[in-house]
Order: sequence, then structure tokens, then C-alpha cells
Amino acid sequence: MRFERSFGVQLHPTSLPGGRLGPDAYAFVEWLAAAGASWWQVLPLGPPDALGSPYSSSSAFAAWRGLLADPEAPVSRGDVDAFRRAHEPWSSDWEAFAGTGALEDQVRFEREWTALRRFAREHGVRLIGDVPIYVAPGSCDHLAYPDAFGSPDRVAGAPPDALNEEGQVWGNPLYAWDALARTGYAWWVERMRRVLETVDAVRLDHFRGFVAYWAVPAGAETAREGSWEPGPGRALFDALERALGPLPVIVEDLGLITPDVDALRDELGLPGMAVLIWAFDDGDRHRIESLREETVLYTSTHDTETLGGRFGHDRTWELLELAFGARASLVVVPAQDVLGLGNEARMNRPGTTEGNWSWRLRPGELDAALAERMRRLATVAGRG
Repeated sequence: MRFERSFGVQLHPTSLPGGRLGPDAYAFVEWLAAAGASWWQVLPLGPPDALGSPYSSSSAFAAWRGLLADPEAPVSRGDVDAFRRAHEPWSSDWEAFAGTGALEDQVRFEREWTALRRFAREHGVRLIGDVPIYVAPGSCDHLAYPDAFGSPDRVAGAPPDALNEEGQVWGNPLYAWDALARTGYAWWVERMRRVLETVDAVRLDHFRGFVAYWAVPAGAETAREGSWEPGPGRALFDALERALGPLPVIVEDLGLITPDVDALRDELGLPGMAVLIWAFDDGDRHRIESLREETVLYTSTHDTETLGGRFGHDRTWELLELAFGARASLVVVPAQDVLGLGNEARMNRPGTTEGNWSWRLRPGELDAALAERMRRLATVAGRG
């Protein structure tokens, strides 16, 4: 996928002033259009876990009821039956897992999201979604498709690195890639089909795990006890393209990246990521002068410090100007960076369990003056 020279803003619907769809979402689209933005990026839209993380959802397919502007909107039996038929087999799996009313909520989400997406397109704004590589343990998908997952003796994690000397034990079930290959990767095809029904492009999390992934013994105290295991490589992406056509995917090629990860990304012709707050480390692949046109440059991410938190509020616009002038075709700016906020506005602090996923805009915080300033910045940089 190739992006035209443009920019977008990352803001999860839970970070809208009311924390859900409805008038605030439409107002945000209007602000994006006024600012000259072409893209709105969200985080995963599924039901979050008890800590609020949308990356540990009870479903890789279903949307969260908590996002609904009108959770009591009437839904007929015919609407539910039509939705079930259109979205088999995952809809029946979710209904069995979540119980009475589960599909009514999916119908409501379909209505609200489709209307919002249509409104966004009318304003020249397209949507970028987010697909976590793994599913949550005990989730609907984990229980409904046991053959898609490997032995519970090992779980997902990340190896030790410069940021975490013990590595990370994530605890997600690992895929049985050989078994998935025998089905033509059918579960992954349906997963990607579903997300591409809801957005125009998608960020694919932890791309390196499709080349090789870190498997940690269940119950291990640290990820040091893990080992690399081969992922599906190109075979998965070829299966996805055969079923779905060219993939509008941004790959999250962050972390411990080896040459084979870069090679697969380039063979597939997919844009990777760079992060501005890491651009000032000597020899780092995120440096502005090293960026390629195919790269998507994020000023920060939901897992990092904000620009203001890393460099101070006074430097935010200087850094935004640097990002917008970069060679990267697409620049994505979290709303916190647009506002110049500090680390009190971080979305997530990996390795911690409290105080994450809760940041929200204040009503009117993204105002007309800020939109005009963003538009001028984009115009000067050829992103208007």
C-alpha cells in the first residue's frame, strides 16, 4: 500500500470527551477536516479487558458496547438474523460467548459506525484501524477455535532488550501456525475481512512476530526463559491477498527488528513505522534523515511518552514541523501531541496496570485556532 503525502490524528473513541461515539465523534471529524487531516486512526474497537486495554479483548471480531452512543436503540429480530447470516461464523461464536443481547449490540454498532464512516468520507477523512497480533487468553476466539492455538505450555512474550532487561511475558496464547496453514489461514482471513469492513486501512501490530516470535514457558517469572520460533512468513500474507486483494496495511515493525523482518516487509510492499521521539538516538532507524517515503511516521504512540513529555511543551510545534517536513508519506500525530500535553496524558505505560487507557479530551480542547495552525503546517509541508 502507498499513502499520498498526508497526515492523520490518532484518537481512540474512548478518548473523545464523552468516551463514545455520537456528537463528539462527528465534531472530531469536522475538526480533522478543518485541520486538513486525511486520516483518523483509532485503537482496536473490541471489548477491552478489566484494565481497559483494547489490545486484550474478549473478541477479535466484535465491537464494544461501551462505544455506543445509543445502547438502547431498538433492534428487530430481522435485523439480528440478517447480521448473523452476514457475519458467520464469528457472530454465532460471539453470541454463544457473550449471551443475550450480544448481537443486538453489534447491529447497533454497525449502524452507528457506518453512519460515522460515511460522514467522515464526505469530509475527506478516512479511518485507520488496529489489529493486535494475539488474542486474549480465555477470549471468545481462543475458546471457539482451539485448533488455531498451540500448547498452553508456552505463551507469547518479548525478549530482553535495551528497554527491558527481563523481557516481557504477555501471556497470550500462541498460534498453531502449521494447523492454520492447513486451513489456508481461514481464521486470519476472516479476522482481516472483518476489520477491513470497518476501516480503510489498518495498522498490524507486532509484525516481527509473523517472521519469528518469542515463546515463553507458561509460568516463567521472566521472558529470559523464552526462545525464538518461526512464524508463517509470507505464506500468511499471500493467503490474505488471495482472499481479500491488496492489503491496506501499515506494519508495526518496532522493537527488536532483524534483517529478515525488513525483508518480508519490503517483499510485501507494505509501509513500516518510525517514531519521532526515538529519532534522536545515534544510529537509530527512526532518524528523520533515514526515513523512506514508504514509512509512516508517528510523532509518538499509545505506548510511549508524548512529545511534550519527552521534550517539553515548548518544543512540540518545532517537532511537529520537523515531522511534517520528513520524507515519510504519512505522518500520524496522537491528539495529545497536537495539544502539546505531557506524560500525564499518556494512553498506556507498558508494564504497569493502573491508570492506563483513561485519557480523554476536554470539550472544546481541539478548537478552531488549533485546526488552523495544523492546516498551515500541513500546507507548508505539502500535506494539505
